[in-house]
Parts: sequence; structure tokens; C-alpha cells
Amino acid sequence: MPSTLKLPAVAALALFTGGVLAPRGGAPGQAPTVRAIQDTNVPVRITEWKVPWEQSRPRDPYVDARGRVWFVGQEGNYVAYLEPNSGHFEQYTIDPGTFPHNLIVAQDGMVWYSGNRNGMIGKLNPDTRAITRYPIPDSGVRDPHTLFADGKGRIFFTAQQAGYVGRLTMSSGKIDLLKLSTPGARPYGISMNSKGEVWFNEFGVNRIARLDPESMKATEFPLPDPKTRDRRIAITSDDAVWYVDYVRGYLARLDPSTGKVREFQCPGGAAAAPYALAVDDNDRLWLVETGPRPNKFVGFDSKTERFFSVTPIAESGAFAVRHMFFHKPNNEIWFGTDANTIGRAKLPPGGPKAAPKA
Repeated sequence: MPSTLKLPAVAALALFTGGVLAPRGGAPGQAPTVRAIQDTNVPVRITEWKVPWEQSRPRDPYVDARGRVWFVGQEGNYVAYLEPNSGHFEQYTIDPGTFPHNLIVAQDGMVWYSGNRNGMIGKLNPDTRAITRYPIPDSGVRDPHTLFADGKGRIFFTAQQAGYVGRLTMSSGKIDLLKLSTPGARPYGISMNSKGEVWFNEFGVNRIARLDPESMKATEFPLPDPKTRDRRIAITSDDAVWYVDYVRGYLARLDPSTGKVREFQCPGGAAAAPYALAVDDNDRLWLVETGPRPNKFVGFDSKTERFFSVTPIAESGAFAVRHMFFHKPNNEIWFGTDANTIGRAKLPPGGPKAAPKA
């Protein structure tokens, strides 16, 4: 699978009908799809802060207990934070050649980041600025990608080009690895359900996988359409697994108990290129369509199965939003953009009035 993906040239656009979503049956073996969205729009207020370090691709923000918004500069080779109230940015220099891809903030306040081009995971102490380095034990795994902490002292991560997933024990620094058996799997987004099971995308093929956090054994779930390229993942309170199909322009739901997939055509249609995905505490899915200019911030209610909000990221255009973080205390989602901004989406309370499913 080439690293540059091409969107389909011709496809039907989503229909605005004002009613509930109606499923459409596909060919045998395909997932049922939905092509209509509600024609009302719940507004979302988006604010962006221009990052002072030019063309550094700020990305993957994470809010700490003090309200600081941490992020990495993938091309700028730094870790930094924004204080939203003052607009102050603070930068931390890291090793040359790291090209950090993602970060998380642990419960003790330590900032963990992935060295996407130097095969390591770093731990930054914000108070002392000290960095502890954890090299990946296999030299072939040079691209740790996205991190997820399980709240039990472990970090699980993907390594896209290498085709691995891994587990790092924070207390010891020990790293365990699993090489995926599917050629070209390209593990990408990663999350965890209420049972502690780890789920991740396989962006290079039409599959999603579940990882046993103890045995480090993976179970793959084939997705119905071979053209599907699932890029980011989110899990609702019922443990349903949601993903965005970057190539075909869908948001989709996988039922882990049956393997059944239900697809929902994005408002932007086949050219939507949905990328970043997050879920809030009302089980609403929020995604960014990176195909249109400006990018569009889109809300979907998993209970009514309706898209209910489409908001352009108008100030910067965004160019691409790659990952998002839901901050429950303030009911907001944070994101970085390829337009060199950090953005905040203030979410509306609750969700649209429930309606019967089709």
C-alpha cells in the first residue's frame, strides 16, 4: 500500500433530508451504509492560537491537571505547552532527530512522547526539564506513533511503518513488542475499552485489531469493504468501536461481539477524508473532515445515529487535523493543525433530541 492514498474520483454525496438516518443495504458482504444527515446544525465555537514556531506542525494536544495544553512540534522537534488564558507558549527542547509524533500526560504529571524517527519514547519532567529516554529494543522499530496510557502504569503504542504494537511499563521502562502478522497493516490510532482491552487501527489494510493487554496477543476484525482505510479510533460507553474511513469518507461502528459493521457517510461525502476522531462523555463522536478547505469539525450522536453539527475551522483552514483530545472538565476538544495553530472546540451541552432509529 503506497504511503500516499488517493480518494475515489466519483462517489455520491450525503443527502440532507432532515429526517433520521436511513440504512442502505450494499452488496453481499458489505456493511449497511447511511447516506442522509439531519439538516439542522448545532453550533460549535472554535478558537485557535497561532503557534510561534513556524511550520513546525503542532499536533496531538493533551490537557494536564493545571489546564496547560501540551503538544509536540513534529517538524519543529520540540515539546511545548499553551496556557489558554494568557496565550503564553513554553517550549522544551528535545533530542535532534526525534520528530515527536504524539504525547500524553501521566497521572503524576510526567509528559511522555513518541520519537517517531529515532526509535524511542521519552519522558519529560516539566519542572526540572529532565528527559528520560526509553529506546525501543528492536532497532527495526524506529517509528513509535500514538501512545495511550491505561491508568495502571502502562503505555500502549503503535509503530506504523514497522508494523508493531508495544507496551511500556512506566515503573521499569521495560518495553514489550508484538509484530503484526498481516503484511502492510500500518497500526495507527489506539484506544481502550471499559474492559481494559486495547483496540487499534490497521491503516494499511481493511482491518481493526484488539490487543490483549496481558498476553500481547492480537485479534483482527476484517472490515467489509476492501477499500476501507481506517485511520483513527474511538470507543463509546457501550464498548462499541468507532472509526473513520479516510479513503471512502465514512464514520463506522464495529460491534465487537458480532463483528458487524454499520457505516455512516460523512456530510462531506466520499471526498471528506475524515481523519481526527474523538468521543465526548455524551457518547457523541467528533471528527474532522480534512478533504474540504477549510477543514470541517463534525459532530455525530451515537445514540440517535445522526450527524448534527458541521463547523468550518475557518480562521486557519487547518489543512489537516490529525488527532484530538476531549477535556471533560471543560467540555471541549483540543487539536493541532497543519496551519500551525492549536485549536479548541467548545462543545454544546448534551446532544440533539433523541429520535427513533431507522
